[in-house]
Amino acid sequence: MTGSDEGLRLQFDAPVPADGYRWWYVDAISDDGREALTCIAFIGSVFSPYYAWSGRKDPFNHVAINLALYRTGAASRWALTERGRGDLSRSPTRLQVGPSHVEVRGDSLEIHVRERGFPMPLGLKGMIRVMPEVRGGAPHLLNEAGAHHWWPIAPKSRVEVVFDDPAMKWSGTGYLDSNWGDGALERDFQSWTWSRAPLSKGACVLYDVQPRGGSASAMALHFDGQRVERFEPPPRVKLPGSLFLIGRETRSEAQARVVRTLTDSHFYARSIVESTLRGEKVWGVHESLELDRFKTGWAKVLLPFRMPRNAGKSGASPALQSGV
Repeated sequence: MTGSDEGLRLQFDAPVPADGYRWWYVDAISDDGREALTCIAFIGSVFSPYYAWSGRKDPFNHVAINLALYRTGAASRWALTERGRGDLSRSPTRLQVGPSHVEVRGDSLEIHVRERGFPMPLGLKGMIRVMPEVRGGAPHLLNEAGAHHWWPIAPKSRVEVVFDDPAMKWSGTGYLDSNWGDGALERDFQSWTWSRAPLSKGACVLYDVQPRGGSASAMALHFDGQRVERFEPPPRVKLPGSLFLIGRETRSEAQARVVRTLTDSHFYARSIVESTLRGEKVWGVHESLELDRFKTGWAKVLLPFRMPRNAGKSGASPALQSGV
């Protein structure tokens, strides 16, 4: 299960049913802790108001590559332009969405970004290389009905970042996974809390899920490069709420703290959190997602101000049209 055992197989050409979705997610924190990023490639963009308003009939007409660069001493940059099926092409090893693409090269993943931010029209142009150090094994079910899956492809990776716009170059520790499902997240879940953290040997991932009409479940997994070990989830630790009053908590063997809030929105918060796992003090990426908030009409009305749609080759787009 080490990164050198076999080439990456990320299933960019996997089927996505009507009403469904699939995404590939990368995050990274620089070695000095000053820089961070998240990048998500979506088919059937789960948080798209346009997909919801269309009746979720065609996931391939609602695709996007979302990039967020979180910087110290400079303004962060964000891009999430939704595009139509005419701007999508894919094969087992490559996913192209408009001017940006994600491509497997041997045992590495390269993300080539050519985007423009919104509402601040700042450029994002550069390359992210993800080199797995620890593999995560098989996918996991996130609900009893089997409609939603999570695949921790590389819970610990080496990440190199080289950008022309903004000019930057750094490396750090990262993470790669994929999620997919047959229906809307907000239909089957009320909320979840997820976090990942690198260890001196491997990595840990924590996943607490509150389904609709069911009991909460918690996963605590340790990946050491040879096996995947489930362990007893550590105690819950409350964290300060976000500015949008998103409740945050994690699991830790000792006290935990929010080092930095990366994204604070009306239905989710992404943060860097310091905690103790497997006897080690670690910095990791943490996410709180409140799907009861997301499913409200007002939440979807706000999203086009961060998520424009450019239908491109696929024809006229509904609602707001902007982007690259």
